[in-house]
Amino acid sequence: MAAAGVELLAGLDRLAVLGFAEVVRHLPDLLRLRKEVREFILRENVDLLVPIDYPGFNLPLAEWTHQRGIPVVYYIAPQVWAWHESRARRLARISDEVCVVLPFETAFLESYGARVRFVGHPLLDRKASQTPVVRRSTETRGGPVLGLFPGSRAQEVRRMLPEFLDAASRLADGIPDLKISVARSADLPESLFESCPAGSVSTPEAVASEATAAITKSGTITLQLALADVPMVVGYRVNALTASIARRLLRIPHIALVNLVAERGVVPEHIQTEMTGERLAAAAAPLLEFGSMEREAVLDGLDEVRSLLGEPGAADRVADSCVTALATGAKP
Repeated sequence: MAAAGVELLAGLDRLAVLGFAEVVRHLPDLLRLRKEVREFILRENVDLLVPIDYPGFNLPLAEWTHQRGIPVVYYIAPQVWAWHESRARRLARISDEVCVVLPFETAFLESYGARVRFVGHPLLDRKASQTPVVRRSTETRGGPVLGLFPGSRAQEVRRMLPEFLDAASRLADGIPDLKISVARSADLPESLFESCPAGSVSTPEAVASEATAAITKSGTITLQLALADVPMVVGYRVNALTASIARRLLRIPHIALVNLVAERGVVPEHIQTEMTGERLAAAAAPLLEFGSMEREAVLDGLDEVRSLLGEPGAADRVADSCVTALATGAKP
């Protein structure tokens, strides 16, 4: 956004906080930032608010903005279907329109009175996602490649990478020509990846383009891998307090977005104490074998996921909704 000329009031260094316990530690700064944003909205006489996900910060801001007669087009709806269904009513009440990117969100939010538009997933607009690599060939071209995707946040990488590397080591013991490729987001320091094999670290896009199969954290990356036709095993772990709270609040049978979109278990999931190198390796092994029953089943499931994500052009559809809201909304 900054490269496109957007004026940033805060960057991800202030906003990228994951987990309940972590949010508590950052709460004073988040409250200061909320005050700064509200002052900016009033000072600049803002005509439209477009909150993007991040409900802990954006839902209160959107409600405050709505109360002042400023139209709200909420893009990428908060995952209210996973956590607080009470937030769905709040989202419906404070938004002129909710632009959703997951197909099952439409009926769910409409049931709470929201005006909803399914715009398709923005990942579909990435050039690489429009022509997925066909990965059903029996030719390994130098051996299979295991992609590791430990996350885009430092705290995720610290928790996930050791187990992912342990799984990779176990797999390499049984597959001598296995190549390990580790994804590092550009804004993460190289020091987080010092334990990786020499020459194995690359960009997420490069890793996805060559991976035969992947071990990945949950999140949007699972949809990126689905679009790239990469079968995967999903692992995730948070601190004990966050996990304890989440177990009481979560209302969904899966955490991987590919499984949620398909509404069934397309890919294996290993969460918290079940996310061990041994379990991850056992689940990933058949996915590295071309023609295996497990690999073919996952690839068929990923075909289904891709068909459900809509068509390219999400940003254009959201822009249309914004133009309509600006034309019809009226501040006092």
